[in-house]
Amino acid sequence: EEAATVHALGVPAIALFPALTDAEKDRHATESQNPDGLLQRAVRALKEALPGLVVITDVAMDPYSSDGHDGLVVDGEIDNDETLPILAAMAVSQAEAGADLVAPSDMMDGRVAAIRMALDAAGHEGVGILSYAVKYASAFYGPFREALDSAPRAGDKRTYQMDPANRREAMVEIGLDAAEGADILMVKPGLPYLDVVAAVREAVDLPVAAYHVSGEYAMVMAAAEKGWLDGPAAMQESVLSLKRAGADMIFTYAAKEIAEALLS
Repeated sequence: EEAATVHALGVPAIALFPALTDAEKDRHATESQNPDGLLQRAVRALKEALPGLVVITDVAMDPYSSDGHDGLVVDGEIDNDETLPILAAMAVSQAEAGADLVAPSDMMDGRVAAIRMALDAAGHEGVGILSYAVKYASAFYGPFREALDSAPRAGDKRTYQMDPANRREAMVEIGLDAAEGADILMVKPGLPYLDVVAAVREAVDLPVAAYHVSGEYAMVMAAAEKGWLDGPAAMQESVLSLKRAGADMIFTYAAKEIAEALLS
């Protein structure tokens, strides 16, 4: 029902992230490949009810992993190469449910190529890959992780997410993902990394997405509740800055509010 409401307002796409119980999680994120899993059921329902809505699904282990990491934990460390087939199988399961775009957010090396090969081999050549090519180890993910209960059970994500001080690595990452077959390149978070969004836009011809993340959204909402600023105006200005920096598309929790404001 919510998807129908926002789609009628002109929002062209939604991104799904599943919130699962601990009983559904294990080390290998087995539930991510369940054809009758929560995410797969949601995709099928949305595509049936709203065939014109673009459905984007997240590819990463953390919502399904008992370790809470985006990759497979082996002997206390993330095993990049052992993670790739898990991500590829997850993406195929999502494509078979009807996803239009799969969006690997895990930051494992080589995952775009692995997913592209798996999708093509399964007959899903038309399913696109929206790669979180530039994903920083940010303090702004807190509200999202709390909602999904997907924070790491031990350690942190700094061995595979990027150093906030490093912009040059972003240019390396986008080159690799583009070469491996990504159709869209994502920068996450958005507002603290407007310089990176602009640099990526200048460097590639592919569409560029920016993620206005949960912490960025929550800051404006909390300040507005306190009466410290005009919430709708601040939210629109925040998202406008992402567009101005060069984002072709924006992921934001404020999509509904902004769409309503633009139509008013």
